[in-house]
Amino acid sequence: MSKAPITLLTVLAAAALALSSSLLAQDRPQSLRGATPITGTTKVDQHQRGPDQGPIPRDYVQQPPLIPHKIDEYRIDLNFNKCMDCHAWSKAKEAGATKVSLTHFRDQASGAELANISPSRYFCNQCHVPQVEAKPLVGNSFKPVDALAQPGRK
Repeated sequence: MSKAPITLLTVLAAAALALSSSLLAQDRPQSLRGATPITGTTKVDQHQRGPDQGPIPRDYVQQPPLIPHKIDEYRIDLNFNKCMDCHAWSKAKEAGATKVSLTHFRDQASGAELANISPSRYFCNQCHVPQVEAKPLVGNSFKPVDALAQPGRK
């Protein structure tokens, strides 16, 4: 076997090693906390949940409705969705709950109408969140769109 292929392989291996070590030596991205290490944990503030109430007004046209009740103990996984105990079309009237929107029975990719809720819409808490009474962390001048504005609403 000639020395050229062996020499070429040796040079390539050395170059790969040098390149990988220089990449590993580069600075890693800094987190927002900078170089300060995490020394312990603190308990998260518990927000006051508003009382169970009726539908909460929306602030923009495509806003998913907020959940007007607690869902802390709700099981939502691949095998069960507690929300459907009240919000399924067959149970909503009896439960006095809002029915799942027709849009949730449409495949988002193809637009095809489905007999059951689309898998992409099955996990309600991807879009819908419970309302809580919490002070804003930063100032906010957001105003609802005119079509949704209501007199006397902040």
